[in-house]
Amino acid sequence: MTKKSIESLTGVARIVAQSALLAAVWFVADFASRHLDLPIPGSVVGLGVLLVALLTGGIRPRWVKAGADWLLSELLLFFVPAAVAVVQYGGLFKSDGWRLALVVICGTLTVLVAVAFTVDQAVRLERRLALRRAHVAAA
Repeated sequence: MTKKSIESLTGVARIVAQSALLAAVWFVADFASRHLDLPIPGSVVGLGVLLVALLTGGIRPRWVKAGADWLLSELLLFFVPAAVAVVQYGGLFKSDGWRLALVVICGTLTVLVAVAFTVDQAVRLERRLALRRAHVAAA
């Protein structure tokens, strides 16, 4: 085997292992959410657990980066079942399509505004922390 093919296999193995780690976090969080009767979906609990693990150093970003990048790059494939469902419910879209479109548009705008607000607040917090560090270093 050539060096390039070995590197390719290593990269694929890394992606598979990291995707499996992300799936395991989701599976455990979903199991806990269902069995503890939490009002929050397991996927949201899993994201929270992953965020806490990343922030505390329990999971290093390089341990999940390749898997997460691959999942994000193939994200469109996860919407195929939703597109098939749209085809199956054509009558619903004919009768209440404008309401559904309104809900989708309002939901999308709400998410955009929430993300923009969160990013703005995070940038402001980072600036304040950087200024505080600069003042401490100068003193």
